Amino acid sequence: MHMTEQTILSASGYLPLLRFDRSVARSELRWAGMGGARGHRAVAGWDEDALTLAIEASRLVSPESAGRVTVASTSSPFTDRSMAGLLVDALTLDPALPVTDVGLSRRAATSALIRALASDTPELIAAGERRQAQAGSPQGLAWGDGAGAVLVGPGEGLARCRAAVSRSAQVIDSYTAMSRGLPYGAEDRFVRDTAVDLYQTAVSEALDRAGVAAGDVAIAAMAEPVAGTYIALAKAMKLKAPNLCTEVAGAAGDLGAAMPLFGLALALDRAQPGDLILVAGFGNGCDVLLLEATGTGNGSAEAALSQGSVLSSYTRFLNLTGGIDLDWGPRAEVNQKVSASTLARHSREMTGFVGGRDQGGNVQFPKTPMPVNPAIEGLGAYEDVVLRDVPAKVASITADRLNYTPDPPFHFGLVQFENGARVMMEHCDTDCSAPAVGDPVRMRFRIKAMDRQRAFRTYFWKAAPAERPTLAKEG
Repeated sequence: MHMTEQTILSASGYLPLLRFDRSVARSELRWAGMGGARGHRAVAGWDEDALTLAIEASRLVSPESAGRVTVASTSSPFTDRSMAGLLVDALTLDPALPVTDVGLSRRAATSALIRALASDTPELIAAGERRQAQAGSPQGLAWGDGAGAVLVGPGEGLARCRAAVSRSAQVIDSYTAMSRGLPYGAEDRFVRDTAVDLYQTAVSEALDRAGVAAGDVAIAAMAEPVAGTYIALAKAMKLKAPNLCTEVAGAAGDLGAAMPLFGLALALDRAQPGDLILVAGFGNGCDVLLLEATGTGNGSAEAALSQGSVLSSYTRFLNLTGGIDLDWGPRAEVNQKVSASTLARHSREMTGFVGGRDQGGNVQFPKTPMPVNPAIEGLGAYEDVVLRDVPAKVASITADRLNYTPDPPFHFGLVQFENGARVMMEHCDTDCSAPAVGDPVRMRFRIKAMDRQRAFRTYFWKAAPAERPTLAKEG
């Protein structure tokens, strides 16, 4: 494939706060001979999905310069609502940008990346996954929730593409039927042997095109359909590079379509200029990219792996991943329907967290017809102010166990923004410590409400602790 002067300008990785300790499942399921996985599995909160994770990863790559937006996922919450369009609104990008949603393959993100590198338009490629699996299944523990994002454009950037190869093949290692909704996996040895053969053909071609040897590769970020795939491939091809996706799988799980992008971000965090990076995605075939590092990453993927909060309750894990359906009582029956007309009128400001500065200088959210500023008489004339990146602190906080939430308690209170705005908001990521007045917070894009009767969800921003704790190292 012909490559243009497009390069990797930035790459990022993002994981949710919670890390389920797989040893808990191993203990709980020992009687059934299940739960043999080790390490941790990244677990999305009840208010996170493929879209919210992809948006958080995208915030870390300076998406303002993108001329096109592509979002990849095999676990989109909708089949006919554009995640890429919602991302444009959430990050207040130009609504005229061309947007594309890609899926139906775990290599959707790497395929989009190859196309972007061969284009002449700066492009944001974001991938997010929150895949469901049956409780007790190997996928339920092996898979993880997370996201990656890559910004491609002209300039020196962080890496340039030396070669790219794609191969399509009907290797059914795992599939999820729309009518069933849960994955079915093939026998591991068959998958491993078939994947190694497929990868070996594509990697050999990429190395030949770039004029380098397997031993010249310094770092690999290769998605593995089953454990041990890369070890077998490295032995067959004399690859000496460590595969960072193996490390990610142990610490956070297989991130699906987001795995190669997260692995690429982690590789750039660790690479030195001149290092050759092998990036690969797998799913009904494979994509292989050989990149040469020209700079250093932003550290986001490294930080995502090292930070978090350990989840040691198996029932809470099942509740968050859809393995069990708890009865939350009458308060959970409240209808949370949002009308299409309301979204049409206000979605850009709600999704993008766009407040307003009135003619007297006061900032407020939302922009009401009559300003809250008592010094202003008559209708407001507002200047748009995006609040999502403005420093803020907790002004008041309440932990409520009467108000329904799928993961109690329900934290909410006033948030004071540095520019003067004060907004009543929900809080998230409160596992490590309860928010206290004066604590710094940052905004996270999350699900605001779910209409369970119609399976519709609305989105808004929530306040989260400004810093995440460091995970204790295992072993």
